[in-house]
Amino acid sequence: MTEAIAENTQGGARLLIVGPPGAGKGTQAVFIAQSLGIPAVSTGDIFRDNIKNETPLGLQVKAITSTGAYVPDELTNEIIADRLSQADAANGFLLDGYPRTTGQVAFLDEWLAGHGARIDAVVQLTADTDHVVERLLKRAAEQGRADDTEDVIRHRLDVYEEQTAPLVDVFGQRGVLVTVDGLGTIDEVAERIHEGLEARGIRRPGSDSANAA
Repeated sequence: MTEAIAENTQGGARLLIVGPPGAGKGTQAVFIAQSLGIPAVSTGDIFRDNIKNETPLGLQVKAITSTGAYVPDELTNEIIADRLSQADAANGFLLDGYPRTTGQVAFLDEWLAGHGARIDAVVQLTADTDHVVERLLKRAAEQGRADDTEDVIRHRLDVYEEQTAPLVDVFGQRGVLVTVDGLGTIDEVAERIHEGLEARGIRRPGSDSANAA
């Protein structure tokens, strides 16, 4: 019983989470990571923190994004490699917002292989488009985001689908994709995610299923 839990926590889990805007991906990333005892690593948060603190990286990222351009893969890869090299990520992590391109997938694969590891599972949150649009319009109204019109939101969802589809295909072919309905309460969605992960042998420390194993 104890050995099963120790194996799970010591071996850790290396996870990715993907999902459309408005599906609650960021919230679930933090929630799931905490329950598994691994850090949630968000590229967006890393960029924003560096920009806010005006670090050399932040100034570089700000100069790029202020023109509407994407942060190049080389820079993003370097940031992720540095973050995953930190002690708290040694036994696992949950990546949110990375990888976004097949080139980033290739880099991550190579980096993990060099450390004797690989991606264990990719959580894909799905959500009805109209429901997501409604949720984001409500959020925009509450937060005073006048620029977040329905047309803008639907365009963002289209871009997400276009960019993410190739990655979903890659991980689907590897058999590591865990597809979960992202609509419902935080607890309901989190439980669905854990059920999907447990089917792949990734269990919460101290959970009944871990104890049974």
